[in-house]
Amino acid sequence: MSINGNADVNTESAVTEDSETAPLLNNGSAPPRARGASFASSVFNLMNAIMGSGILGLAYAMANTGIIAFCILLIIVASLAAYSIHLLLKLCDQTGINSYEDIGEKALQKPGKVIAGVAIIIQNIGAMSSYLFILKSELPAAIRTFLSPDSAGNAWYEDGRLLLILVTLCVVLPLAMLPKIGFLGYTSSLAFLFVLYFVVVIVVKKWSIPCPLSRNVTTLSGAFQISNSTESECTPKLFVVSSKSAYAIPTMAFSFLCHTAVLPIYCELDRPSKGKMQNVTNVSICLSVLLYLVSSVFGYLTFYAHVESELLLGYDKYLPHDIVVMTVRLAILLSVLLTVPLIHFPARKATLLLLFGRRPFSWPIHIVATLTIVGVVLLMAIFVPDIRNVFGVVGSTTSSCLLFIFPGIFYLKISNSSRRSFDSIGAAFLVVFGVIMGIFSLSVIAITWSLNT
Repeated sequence: MSINGNADVNTESAVTEDSETAPLLNNGSAPPRARGASFASSVFNLMNAIMGSGILGLAYAMANTGIIAFCILLIIVASLAAYSIHLLLKLCDQTGINSYEDIGEKALQKPGKVIAGVAIIIQNIGAMSSYLFILKSELPAAIRTFLSPDSAGNAWYEDGRLLLILVTLCVVLPLAMLPKIGFLGYTSSLAFLFVLYFVVVIVVKKWSIPCPLSRNVTTLSGAFQISNSTESECTPKLFVVSSKSAYAIPTMAFSFLCHTAVLPIYCELDRPSKGKMQNVTNVSICLSVLLYLVSSVFGYLTFYAHVESELLLGYDKYLPHDIVVMTVRLAILLSVLLTVPLIHFPARKATLLLLFGRRPFSWPIHIVATLTIVGVVLLMAIFVPDIRNVFGVVGSTTSSCLLFIFPGIFYLKISNSSRRSFDSIGAAFLVVFGVIMGIFSLSVIAITWSLNT
């Protein structure tokens, strides 16, 4: 489907053009040929791209930065993410270009297109592999919680690899095969409901786990005794500075990385315009910030300094057989599962653009590309023993580039705005901030690895 405002509506070849490579409306001056994705569907898709499994780690970040410091940092990172999207949309509006990769080519010629495309492919394949790795690790445990303790210990549903293959073939692959990202609005709305359910449960369960925390621990002699936290640990901290505080900003930045999905969503938006897509972005980021804040605050106020790096693990310790906690764990896993096809879309789009350019849509090429990417992701999730370490360095570098550095550089190279204009200064700030954050993230990962070896 073409939505180019300068194209002839009656041109047969334009009607068959693939939505993944169709140019944008210029200022919304011409009507689209067919109704695109609704505003609500686009918001759900972008929120699904934003949130993923990052919501599980932000309470831990709050415990290591303090409530006020966390809120300030979260709002700053969210604002910078929204601003970098504003720069990308402004470039799309000025040039009529509809892809991150082509904006890179416009700014830096062929190397810019290749660098942006490769970064998108690496980032999204890494993210998809990490999500499937989480499913492989957590899905068998989630299923076991619903079964009686007398169930057989070697049942097929306790094999994480087998379960991963089944859910990939039955859920991920059919959704990833869809040619338009707008169709995923239905699954994204379902994923949003799962996340909302998670947040509600975190709020409600705050009063089910009293502080000081107590739990059974096993002594060296094999006996059980009660271990209590102190009253002082039940006081919320407003500001915290420790070695673990270093993980806060990278965690937040990765929690708002949705830029590779923004332009595909923009392309399929009904009557697309920069202002409308900016509203989609603002609503999505604001709702995400709200859900992040509520879940982080109540998760932190439940466990205080004892918050686990993955929030739900704390509930497993103190409420191991709570049926609501069991269901919310399964809901989060389903949310992660439904996020994978959405992340797959820009990875496939970047692959097709780099390999085939803007050739007309072809189902054989589309199917082969989809099967190849999903196959690579599945094999990595199955056979790599620790996917997070493998993609730690790659993720921190590509995320910094896609979130901050590339939008800033592309804007400075393409835009005709004065170098003293607000957006030019803001773009330069994004580049500097992204470089600092990337170096900082790599340093933290290197130090962590050196301490663990």
